[in-house]
Parts: sequence; structure tokens; C-alpha cells
Amino acid sequence: MTVADTDRDEARAALVRALLHTALEDRAAFRQLYAMTSAKLFGICLRICGERQAAEDVLQDVYVQVWRRAGAFEPGRASPITWLATIARNRALDWRRAHARAPFAGGAAMPEIADPATGAEQGLLDADEGARLRACLEQLEVRQRHAIRTAFYEGVTYAELALREAVPLATMKSMVRRALIRLRGCLSDDA
Repeated sequence: MTVADTDRDEARAALVRALLHTALEDRAAFRQLYAMTSAKLFGICLRICGERQAAEDVLQDVYVQVWRRAGAFEPGRASPITWLATIARNRALDWRRAHARAPFAGGAAMPEIADPATGAEQGLLDADEGARLRACLEQLEVRQRHAIRTAFYEGVTYAELALREAVPLATMKSMVRRALIRLRGCLSDDA
């Protein structure tokens, strides 16, 4: 085991501990969880909402939900950052649907993020999880891979994705669901 593997495992274990203690309403653990994850989750919210103020509001809602639902986190089912990112993505999409916004296109007009630099521990964790996810995505069929990337990285809803691909909504939902099942299996095999 390399130093990077050890650091990555320690960072993940610290995140798991923080989530489990948050479930016990430990405020110090919740502050630690926020410090370790807020920059990444803010980036997700900003990318989907497209507005800094909206992303900040959604992020606050994300952490309220995390405080309330931390007991539902199961370390054996998903990585802690994946669990948190899913909550952030879903809350941001809910906001966008409620405000009927188009996906944020990014580019040169992208607002400045509060703290774009991640810590060394988080950087290692993100790099490893990103590499694992990319490898698993490559195992999907081309249409499934495209649907997953578009839905999750660009914050596009299933309905918008179905329109883009000119397929019925139920077909798109089934395609994404099958792809997510395959991804979960691939990621759990690698864990």
C-alpha cells in the first residue's frame, strides 16, 4: 500500500466518522464535515443553479438535509462524498425546476467560487474516486455513458435529456437506471 492509498483511506475514514457522528447530532463533527466537503458541494450547486446566491441557498439546504438524514448514510453502500454529492445534486435540480432555469453553460462568465483549492487529503480522495468513476463509466454502452455524464455532470433532468435524445421519458429513465446499477456494481467491486 502506497502513501497515497493510506492518505486516501484516512481521508475517507475521517469523512465516514464525521457523517456517523453527525447522525448522533455531534455539532463538532458536523462542522468538520462541512469544512471537508463544502467547497466541492458548493461547486456542484453552482454548476447546476448557475447563480452564486442560489447555490449558496441550496448549499445551506443541503447541509440542513445532511444534518437531518445523516443517520441514513450506510458506509458499505456508497462513499461518503458520493452520498453527499447526490444530495447536493438533487437539491440543486429541485431548485432549478422550481425556478424553471436552463442548465448553466459555464465558460468565461462563470462566477468565482469561494475557495476553489481543495486540501491535499480531499484532492487525493477526489482523484482516486474520479479515476475509479471514469474507468467504470468507460465500461458502459456509449448511450448510457453519455446519458449519465449529461445528467450528472451538467445537471440536466431526465425530461430534458429525453428531449435532447428524442426518446420517451420512461425509456431515458430506464436507460439511466440500468447504467447506475452497472456503475454501482463496478464501483463496489473496486472498493
